[in-house]
Amino acid sequence: MAEITYFDGQWHDGAPPVMGSMDQSFMHGSTVFDGARAVDGLVPDLDQHCARLIRSAEIMGFAPTVTGTEVERVAREGIKRFPTGVALYVRPVMFATDGFLISDPSGIRFLMTIFECPMPEPTGFSVCLSSFRRPNPDMAPTDAKATCLYPTTSLAITEANDKGFDNAIMRDAAGNVVEFASSNLWIVKDGVALTPAHNRTFLNGVTRKRVMGLLVGAGVEVRETTLTMDDVMAADEIFNTGNLGKVLPVTRVEQRDLQPGPLFARARELYFDYARTQPV
Repeated sequence: MAEITYFDGQWHDGAPPVMGSMDQSFMHGSTVFDGARAVDGLVPDLDQHCARLIRSAEIMGFAPTVTGTEVERVAREGIKRFPTGVALYVRPVMFATDGFLISDPSGIRFLMTIFECPMPEPTGFSVCLSSFRRPNPDMAPTDAKATCLYPTTSLAITEANDKGFDNAIMRDAAGNVVEFASSNLWIVKDGVALTPAHNRTFLNGVTRKRVMGLLVGAGVEVRETTLTMDDVMAADEIFNTGNLGKVLPVTRVEQRDLQPGPLFARARELYFDYARTQPV
């Protein structure tokens, strides 16, 4: 994996050390990040991902040291250091250095890592129901893309892998299905695209919102609603939206096999048609 890191105002090859053992974030998890993609010289929604980093920082009580526009400028500069055809993952980060249990808002550092990361083929992935759940907004900083939320993701995917599945279906505290462990969830029933209503227990993903708008613009009926596991099991199609693979089909849910369906194919086609209008 080839990678470069922007830190202290300059680019470094690889992943240099950036955090000390006494940094507040090292002990207490005060880190936020975001993820964007550069594929074939295209950077769909890069501005939205950079803006979300700033919102996440503010939710965590940080005083951001850069603006979303500055983050985007650094990202575009770094992307151009790679060959055009290489698929990249763009990951800007802010973390707290000062403070103990409470981070000092003024002690915030910014960095960005850009690394080679192939796009997954849209051949499908398998999922099972997780025993782990997403917290309510009064339990954790659920509106931020914060690293402190991600141990649950790791545990849920590990549990799924141990059962022979690729990923996990997550519920909220009330038992409603809200997302996959690492991406947003969609089902199709009778030609209607259904996705969990954003109740703030999961991130309202940048790609989720983009695909929702593209589907509506193409005349597809889209409903944000409450979904149960029974709804998922009875779906005609299941697919995801997320930064890693953008739009990917589910081909097995628990012990039920599915095929990638026409609405998934339409969503993916619409998304990559949009992406082609977003050059570096």
